Amino acid sequence: MTDPNTDTIFSKIIRREIPATIVYEDAVSLACMDLHPVSKGHLLLVSKEPYMWVQDVPDALLADMFTIVKKLIISMKSGLGCDYVQVVIAGDEVPHFHIHLIPRHHGEKIFGDHRPEVSYSENELQNIADKIKTTL
Repeated sequence: MTDPNTDTIFSKIIRREIPATIVYEDAVSLACMDLHPVSKGHLLLVSKEPYMWVQDVPDALLADMFTIVKKLIISMKSGLGCDYVQVVIAGDEVPHFHIHLIPRHHGEKIFGDHRPEVSYSENELQNIADKIKTTL
């Protein structure tokens, strides 16, 4: 677990101290829209306990979270019409364990030099979140 005195953006979202577009929540995790998406519909699934690294997360919690990842992928494919969902555990950009779920289409290049600037128009973020939630 990370230092309990470390306060991350995810801790603040979980405590509802800052706004987020939440797509899924249960007792141990929360999924919200990424505000700096790689593609539209990019989600972050975070553990409610602030573990820093994947190897720090208890096995039972990790298993639960990947079961949720599977449900979210099915919902994202159905609601967003993407071909597949890329799952990424990136590392230390926020010292709080999280999983990226990135909707993708075959043939698109979205990483490295090909990364497009993605942003949401007014109400688009919530509309995309609703498309995912309605199929959960």
